[in-house]
Amino acid sequence: MGVALKGLYAISDLKLTPYPDLLKLAARAIEGGVSFLQLRDKEHSDQELLGLAKALSDLCTKKGVGFVINDRLCLALECNAWGLHLGEEDMPLSEARARFSGVIGVSCYGDLERAKQAQAQGADYVAFGACFKSPSKPNAPCIDLEVLARAKACLKIPVCAIGGVNAQNIAQLKHADMVALISALWQGDVRANAQNLLRKLLNAQSH
Repeated sequence: MGVALKGLYAISDLKLTPYPDLLKLAARAIEGGVSFLQLRDKEHSDQELLGLAKALSDLCTKKGVGFVINDRLCLALECNAWGLHLGEEDMPLSEARARFSGVIGVSCYGDLERAKQAQAQGADYVAFGACFKSPSKPNAPCIDLEVLARAKACLKIPVCAIGGVNAQNIAQLKHADMVALISALWQGDVRANAQNLLRKLLNAQSH
């Protein structure tokens, strides 16, 4: 499935997207224009998540949206996920790349050298953050946003910005190809939030 690596990247959250509501919320986000949906869960087992992951994967495939699993290679393989996202403490990229043929993204925080290394090892995109103070990860240090422009200048793969992004600050991320969202997307009218955020991002990118 050819999903371009650009646009809004929705990330699930145990509090803001309770699992009984997640399919419905995901559908609203997709209607609003998100390009990717990541299932991120540090608490449940793969088996507990498998049914939900398969349903989300089916929904995203049907709608032409990339479905990404955070950190769980076996679950990503089992539910036929489009993508896998790896953080600093997750399995090595080389190991994941050997077993997973889909899109792989890597968290690089504010580290451009880590991003260059990830690109060399076969990552499909890299993520930088936290860009702003994040309600979801209040202890995450904020990066210098200049790293996004530097990354765009020296990398061949797309760049994703994450952390504390909302309608007031998304325009500052014009150098990012993709922008990840949690709190600003899932609170209130999800479809309207997505439309508003996407409009502001595209507007910033075109100037």
